[in-house]
Amino acid sequence: MKEQIVDIKTKDGAMETFLVCPERDGPYPPVLFLMDAPGIREELYDMARRLATSGYYVMLPNLYYRAGRDTKYGPDVLDKGSAEQARMRAVRTKMTIPPVMDDVAAMIAFADQQKEAKKGGPVGTHGYCMSGPYSLAAAARYPDRIAAAASFYGTWLVSENVESPHLTLAKAKGELYISCAEHDDLAPPDMVKELRALFAKSGNSGELEIQMGVHHGFAFPQRWCYDKPAAERHWERLLALYRRRLG
Repeated sequence: MKEQIVDIKTKDGAMETFLVCPERDGPYPPVLFLMDAPGIREELYDMARRLATSGYYVMLPNLYYRAGRDTKYGPDVLDKGSAEQARMRAVRTKMTIPPVMDDVAAMIAFADQQKEAKKGGPVGTHGYCMSGPYSLAAAARYPDRIAAAASFYGTWLVSENVESPHLTLAKAKGELYISCAEHDDLAPPDMVKELRALFAKSGNSGELEIQMGVHHGFAFPQRWCYDKPAAERHWERLLALYRRRLG
């Protein structure tokens, strides 16, 4: 595999981004892998590598870059009340959709200039946790480029916020896939029920699926709630989506 970490120039600075793709037989369709709230870590690098082996030019950005270089957190970032969690949340709570959409545009423009990535063609995006909404929003903001977008246990997908992801469903031309965990305080059953109805109304050709018996974060191997069958299903669904829409 070919991998490197580069700084991608954005409107707001330099966004550190992990790039990985196969060594041979490119160029490959670009895929934007959007991180969860705990941020960039080796676990995500490994997931990006696994995806790249299937024939994709995977881009994993540090979406916290506006807060500086010191935005990679220790293993106790998920421990309630820890200093690392407090440090992460101070950055996370300031995140909004519009600047991330600028980041998506910068990544697509960057990919279009790389020999390993297919230029001007369909792009895929998927996000976990806080980035589920970003992935769906990207499909609506850039409908002529984002051909496939997935959200895995995305948070607060229906809200009163003017940026609420549910408002973007009908604007996407690409296929959407939304995966929810049965047990998720950040996407409770009533919200998922409302989202399912809105998804059906949108006319999108994709799918909203509830993973039964699992918790928020089930796809991450190092999380307490990791569920191997559900995690492997997540890979199956994601790769099938990308093969259909990106090749």
